[in-house]
Amino acid sequence: MDGIKYVVVTDKSIRLLVKNQYTSNVESRSTKIEIKHWVVLFFGVKVIAMNSHRLPEKGSRMGPIMGHTMHYRRMIITLQTGYSIPPLRTKRT
Repeated sequence: MDGIKYVVVTDKSIRLLVKNQYTSNVESRSTKIEIKHWVVLFFGVKVIAMNSHRLPEKGSRMGPIMGHTMHYRRMIITLQTGYSIPPLRTKRT
């Protein structure tokens, strides 16, 4: 599960939950086949489709030195009807 970094919680990702689609950021060098294998193995669900896109780089400056943020790939995983993924992190009280 090293390839899957964290679950994305945005307005669009919450709307996609109704369609049984889950959004997460993964390592940029991970392939769709690896991510699908991890999801099926770890959560025990059936994956129908996977869509991915690379996020644009964001620059960060520290004085005269210009750097860039980490590269991630965003995956939208569509599960078969009847399957779901529980929340990865629970809110601390």
